[in-house]
Amino acid sequence: MSTPRTWDIFCRVIDNHGDAGVCWRLAAQLGARGQAVRLWIDDPAPLAWMAPEGASGVSVRPWREPFDAQGLVPGEVWIEAFGCELPESFVAARTGEPVWINLEYLSAEAWVERCHGLPSPVMSGPGRGLTKRFFYPGFTARTGGLLREDDLASRQAAFDRGAWLTAQGLPAQGRRIALFCYEPPSLPAMMAQAEAHWLVTRGRAAAAAMDLPLAPGATRHALPWLSQRGFDELLWSADLNLVRGEDSLVRALWAGQPFVWQIYPQHDGAHHAKLQAFLDWLDAPASLRAFHHHWNGLPGAPAAAAWPGWAEVDGWREVVQAARQRLLAQPDLATQLAEAVGRKR
Repeated sequence: MSTPRTWDIFCRVIDNHGDAGVCWRLAAQLGARGQAVRLWIDDPAPLAWMAPEGASGVSVRPWREPFDAQGLVPGEVWIEAFGCELPESFVAARTGEPVWINLEYLSAEAWVERCHGLPSPVMSGPGRGLTKRFFYPGFTARTGGLLREDDLASRQAAFDRGAWLTAQGLPAQGRRIALFCYEPPSLPAMMAQAEAHWLVTRGRAAAAAMDLPLAPGATRHALPWLSQRGFDELLWSADLNLVRGEDSLVRALWAGQPFVWQIYPQHDGAHHAKLQAFLDWLDAPASLRAFHHHWNGLPGAPAAAAWPGWAEVDGWREVVQAARQRLLAQPDLATQLAEAVGRKR
């Protein structure tokens, strides 16, 4: 990585796994590469179980309003994650001209390549005269890439699935489905049809799934809160990963196992086009598309069984692993961010 710098990352938590997860992974990866990072977050509580060991080079600061910038020297790089606006008192405390980056949401839509890296002049307030830059994570070489730790491949290669499952008190035999979801419309029918060991994450997934009838021979296992490392290991251990939001989608891609993504629903239906664009990039076969449509409750989803069967699911693995290989050939998000910062200095 380039010259060590001081970074300020600002995060407002909407979905504690997604917003906090992405920002923490970015902060930790920058810290591991010798950068000094302050993560300003309005709800740091999820980090107690998400990242209980902390990370080298990273300090977590509570983001409270009114923001007290007295005695604070803002860093050389500012990242406002997912469109959150920086506190005016923080901007006003600057002593130089920072690199100001608006880290956007992940999408496979075509317009992302056109907007990635575009400038946005600040026309008012204490930051007037500065320029923000849009930075879009993405799946192609003309975007900002995805978060990927330097040791990810070695950790996966050394992972012992059977030992991990035994240590967690989970079945090491039979098929396993990891469930991390909102409230998908197909969930009741799927749990009633799929013969599997259901590994149910805490929070909304547990609330949606714990009282639903199971197929004959199926079992259900309530998981504790998992750290980010533990969540990765869960995805590596399952035969099908049902994931939600942005951070877990990326982790499911790195896991290389069959997965289905529940996209964050938007009231205006804008998530439908976003989901279709991702399925196009993935080169998803018809059965995987149909399952995604059902799982996300898209209007006009074709009539099909809620559960396609293990033979169909196993066929999705090749698609996911091909996508994973395409992504591994691209620079990761932290590397591209550091390079972008270096070009602005």
